Amino acid sequence: MKLEFLGHSCFLISDDKRVLIDPFLTGNPSASKGKDELKDIDMVLVTHGHGDHLGDAIEIAKANNATFVAMYEITNYASGKGVEKVEPMNIGGTIEVDGILITMTNAVHSSDFEGGAAHAAGFVLHLKGHRVYHAGDTGVFYDMKLIGQLYKPDISILPIGSRFTMGIKEATKATELLGSEYIVPMHYGTYPAIAQDPKEFKRRVGERAKVLILNPGESFTF
Repeated sequence: MKLEFLGHSCFLISDDKRVLIDPFLTGNPSASKGKDELKDIDMVLVTHGHGDHLGDAIEIAKANNATFVAMYEITNYASGKGVEKVEPMNIGGTIEVDGILITMTNAVHSSDFEGGAAHAAGFVLHLKGHRVYHAGDTGVFYDMKLIGQLYKPDISILPIGSRFTMGIKEATKATELLGSEYIVPMHYGTYPAIAQDPKEFKRRVGERAKVLILNPGESFTF
């Protein structure tokens, strides 16, 4: 399995299928790719409706005939914009798309989009040999311990930027609650308002987990 960081909170997971999460590329100063460079995408997952997460998701889903997975209200919005294949979800549910189990988890954050609002979420992807938790935008919450116990993600992708999400102190606690072997920080450094030092985060996590610091365009193969 290959995990590629495209900037901000956007990741491309490539295994038997290619899964794209939160593709904010257009207007993102840290994006390593443009939306037209993403080909053969099987699924597009959106954690919530804010523009730096919904981003180019609709255009990419349409261009690739990909399945669009998100909160119920957001999939309705995507359908109205011409996305043909949608899979609506809500907190706590699990669906199977092209052989991949996707569980939607809670996130402590706001969420709105053009013409509507929906609850913010995270995802656990149950892939062949790996379970990946993308927390979305969130503060730390104690039920992350339940996410760790129920789904046992061996890779957790956590925001550390503060201001709009949890920061380094809170993400360090989230690492402890989740118990994942690998932690990948995200949602920092895109703009001055969320500037953080990922090396400081890695130092604070210490031996609790292996912190993988990826620059936009870099990837890690598990």
